[in-house]
Parts: sequence; C-alpha cells; structure tokens
Amino acid sequence: MHGAPDLPREKLNRKGAEALTDVELLQAVIGSGGKGNDFKKIANNLHTVIQKVGADKLTIADVKEVKGIGDAKATVVFAALEFWRRKFTKQTRPLINSPEKAAEQLHFMGSKKQECLALLTLDGARRLIRVRVVTVGTLTSAPVHPREVFAPAMEDRAASIIIAHNHPSGSLDISDKDREVTRLIRDAGELLGIRLDDHIVIAGDSFASAL
Repeated sequence: MHGAPDLPREKLNRKGAEALTDVELLQAVIGSGGKGNDFKKIANNLHTVIQKVGADKLTIADVKEVKGIGDAKATVVFAALEFWRRKFTKQTRPLINSPEKAAEQLHFMGSKKQECLALLTLDGARRLIRVRVVTVGTLTSAPVHPREVFAPAMEDRAASIIIAHNHPSGSLDISDKDREVTRLIRDAGELLGIRLDDHIVIAGDSFASAL
C-alpha cells in the first residue's frame, strides 16, 4: 500500500530540488492557495504565464494577474525569481555601472558624420538590455523628443536608461542644449518611473558626461 504522494516542499527536502518539476518548484514557492484557490492550479497558471512572457521579461504585474496570487504572495514569488535571475543565471549581458562601461557600448558613434542619439536600456541590476540609435540628424544636431526615447524603453521594460549623442566636430564641450536635453529626458523619466542614469557625449575615441 502506497502512502500519499509528497507535497512539493516535502519532496524537495527528501529528494532534492532536481527531483521536482518546474511546476512543483513553483508550488513550493507559492506554498498554499487562498480561499477557493488550489495552489496546484495557481502554480500551473503561473507557469503558463512565465512560458508566454519569458522568465527574463516577467514583471510583478504579470505575476499579480494570475488568479489566486495577491500582492504579498506576488512579492515573494517575484523576489525569488529576480534573485535567481541576478545571481544564478549565466550573465551574458554586460553590467553598465559606470560611464566607461556605457562608452564601451557606444564606440560606433565616434566615427559617424551626422549627430545621432542612442539609447541604452538597462534592467534593475543595471545590465544592458539593448542598444538603439533612436534619431539621426545633421552635422550639428539631432532631434530629440521623449517619446522617441521612452517608447522603446517601455517596450524593453527598462528600469533605467542611458542616452548618448555624438559630436561630429570632435569637441567634447557640453553645450546648453546638451544640458537641456538631459533635463528634458530626466524629468520625463521621473514621470514614467524610468530613471536616467547618464547622458554620454561621444567625440571620436573620447567621451564626457552631460548629466
């Protein structure tokens, strides 16, 4: 006669985490369901959402959309996922935690003959999500509007951004217009909850911060 099957937490303790399926691991994190909500069903639904959205792009809002997961449980689930993403996955995306690291991603701008504006989107750990050139202008200026910057940043679900533009003249002098662009983007980011980490000016092989 066989006994009742192990619950995920008991199974993990007896056999190790490798013995659990992906859904069982989620069941172990969730622990129990609320009134009228089976924690196994909650785990299955959460697993479906993770597969659809992607573990690297999942947000706490996505977790909260799963029926049976309230604010408190969503915080626990998402915090566990984020800690795993930051500490235990092989990081192939560079950490951009200094102007020098940002400039490494922007070397291609130094040789451009027209002024352009580039965007680096970063996650909450300041790892690079993507580099984009968002506008291209003339020899002396590139048009910039917050929508060109923040539409792709929101698409990437960025926690913060770095903007950059080149000076084809070779001068690293920070102009009043450069500072005005910095203020415009910083203020727009504060409204949207996306922090401006830096504004890099590129001239040849050199760079300076306009922040």
